[in-house]
Amino acid sequence: MFNFEHPLKMLKHQTLKEVALLAKEDKLNKSEIRRLPYKIIPGPKAKYRCCIYHERAIIKERAKLAAGYVPSGDESESLEEIKSNQMLYVIPSACDRCPIDKYRVTEVCRGCIKHKCMEVCPVNAIKLVNGQAYIEQDLCKECGLCAKSCPYNAISEVMRPCKRACPTEALDVGDDRRAIIKEEKCVNCGACMDICPFGAISDRSYITDIVRSLEDNKEVYAVVAPAITGQFGPTVTVGQVKSAFLQLGFKDMIEAACGADAVTVHEADEFVERMEKGDSYMTNSCCPGFVSYIEKIFPDQKDRISSTVSPMIATGRLIKKINPEAVVVFVGPCTAKKSEITNPSLKDAVDYVMTFEEIAALFDAYKVDPENCDTVDSNDASLFGRGFAQSGGLTAAVQNYIKDKNIAIEFKPIKVSGSTELKKTMTMAKVGKLGCNFIEGMMCSGGCIGGPATIVSMLKSKPQLIKFSNGSENKNVLSNKKLTEFEGVNLER
Repeated sequence: MFNFEHPLKMLKHQTLKEVALLAKEDKLNKSEIRRLPYKIIPGPKAKYRCCIYHERAIIKERAKLAAGYVPSGDESESLEEIKSNQMLYVIPSACDRCPIDKYRVTEVCRGCIKHKCMEVCPVNAIKLVNGQAYIEQDLCKECGLCAKSCPYNAISEVMRPCKRACPTEALDVGDDRRAIIKEEKCVNCGACMDICPFGAISDRSYITDIVRSLEDNKEVYAVVAPAITGQFGPTVTVGQVKSAFLQLGFKDMIEAACGADAVTVHEADEFVERMEKGDSYMTNSCCPGFVSYIEKIFPDQKDRISSTVSPMIATGRLIKKINPEAVVVFVGPCTAKKSEITNPSLKDAVDYVMTFEEIAALFDAYKVDPENCDTVDSNDASLFGRGFAQSGGLTAAVQNYIKDKNIAIEFKPIKVSGSTELKKTMTMAKVGKLGCNFIEGMMCSGGCIGGPATIVSMLKSKPQLIKFSNGSENKNVLSNKKLTEFEGVNLER
């Protein structure tokens, strides 16, 4: 049904699908989870790991996480429910322990007389061997002083992919060299999950809770991110995706882009109010990874974050206003959205979050193929609301609103995405060197379409998003008739 870009996505899909089927049939228990690896990895030979037993051990732990249990990493058959608000977990059996020596002396070393590297090493891990410096890795504490002191830059630094990708230094290495996530620093952005070449880091799933809600005939609504365009193939329309949701048993599917239009109006008005009060700058609040990043890395700047809710929360609150009994499920490419709904002030809007990977598995479990579905009318958000899916989309929407309302406030935005650019921009903002009064920050490079839980890459999905956005009948924010429905909806975080 779906084409996967690499085997890791396929294995995750198969595991999520089988867990969803067990939940659908009310058979989710220890013995069935124990059988899953044999169904997914029938053997007799291993394809990706040292042996088939290792591959099956990983699938078992992945199945636990998909079912909402902690991946234990031992031989225990216990199922411990996840009670933490942490959304990303290391699957211990999947971690390769990256046998990488962080610091190595290269052939550039001249064997100089000063040998500063030896002098600064706090544990005497550097020796002279055949006239060149040599690092004894068993002693090395990876402090980096040797690399900093070498005048020839002869000592190279090689960092684990997960540690390199993490924007908050939340990734650490245990005594057994396995990766560890420090929850107090993690912003659940999924960068580590996306980059790990062994698939050793994965997100917890609510797929079983959603299946039970559908099987209990509850009124389940899907709030779908505009980045869904192109995820199920270049010819599949959002109208077909909506039809697929209805076939699954969802009451309705509403575009999060409708909430994005309401957020644009509220956030633009907030920006004007802040500038009139004399604030130097304001940031957006639609990206939960970016919001958490500021709160944890630049806590003295958190007052600059917009108090407006994200499009997901705005749309969820609208649905709850119309139908208080609704079960609201957000579907997007983001793992940080899963942590957003645990925020005490935002828990009233959305019950569960699914990624595109998870909804694809759910479609497969229920034998629903969006490509074979008829097209039904989707919600009519504006071109700008749908543009929130990519970096610069929010800025364009606010500019459009300010222009339409003839607001006489100078809007000087900067659009940044990806952790490196965010760090640089926030550092400049902190010291008053920004030169702009609005920061649109997106944790994922390129915006939501570059999220960690997409099915296809941004390169393939971006043309479909542009086509979808341009196809909107509403060419500006204020022409979206749905805006009137948000009157009375609380849009404050």
